[in-house]
Amino acid sequence: MVTSKIVATGAGIPSQIITNDDLAKIMDTSDEWIRQRTGIGERHISGGEDLSYYTAQAARQIIERAGITPEDVELIIVATVTADYCTPSAACMVQKAVGAVNAVAFDVTAACSGFLYGVSVADKFIRCGVYKNALVIGGEILSKIVDWKDRSTCVLFGDGAAGVLLERSETEEGILIEELGSKGDMYEVLTARKLVPSNAFNQVEAQTECGHVTMDGREVFKFATKKIVSGVNKVLETAGLSAEDITYFVPHQANLRIVEVASRKLKIPMDRFYINIEHYGNTSAASIPIALNEMNEKGLLKKGDKIILCGFGGGLTWGTLLVQW
Repeated sequence: MVTSKIVATGAGIPSQIITNDDLAKIMDTSDEWIRQRTGIGERHISGGEDLSYYTAQAARQIIERAGITPEDVELIIVATVTADYCTPSAACMVQKAVGAVNAVAFDVTAACSGFLYGVSVADKFIRCGVYKNALVIGGEILSKIVDWKDRSTCVLFGDGAAGVLLERSETEEGILIEELGSKGDMYEVLTARKLVPSNAFNQVEAQTECGHVTMDGREVFKFATKKIVSGVNKVLETAGLSAEDITYFVPHQANLRIVEVASRKLKIPMDRFYINIEHYGNTSAASIPIALNEMNEKGLLKKGDKIILCGFGGGLTWGTLLVQW
């Protein structure tokens, strides 16, 4: 059986840490208010560097840990909604930064599900024999698109990048099963940075700013808990496994309360879910790979472990992957 297995992880995380108490100095909020509603205590925020800086950091670390050269990388996919430019892609900027001159590079946009979508795309290229490896990174600088006067959204988000190197394998390790989906009829529930079609030949009023994140938190909460439960159950059923066969469940780190509700509905104890939202907040496409990298660095992932990655986000989109380490 041909699979694509994860052979290395890496991350690029801003050194600047903004605590809930720091936020309380610029808006009407408190550490207690934020923790009770989200489980977040602090988040990493860019000190002025854009996405390309942190995705390049992650890429260099992944390549070094994989024991390959930049020239060996055949495919680069970056999942993001906050690239430096509308064009070129963030992936092309990573290619230049690390010297991966032989790689094909492009971005995917699926918000907080983006990393899982990127892994899915790379997995297909590898399984089909088009490429032997792929560098997949999820990264966001959400601090540049949130409204820092809106405490209902800005307290949730953080910045950072992380990813994996996938390689062709003929063992039982790798990406085993996936379940992806989209619900476009709910796109208005979570949006950011709308661009209006203003030009020299129409009467559309030009926008005065890039636009901020807007979110119907209640609808996102209901959608997320439902999709974690259905995604995990479907993947387990397809694989013929039970929850006891899974070493870790790694959810998108959006809100601790979402995971707690899903945990109860799935009847899976919270200690089986890897959670780091307290220290990072919601980093969108970077959330799951940051968690994976942290787990890998801590030595929590052993050869043969089965883990389930589960994400959800704007679009609305969702994804669940079963991975054997």
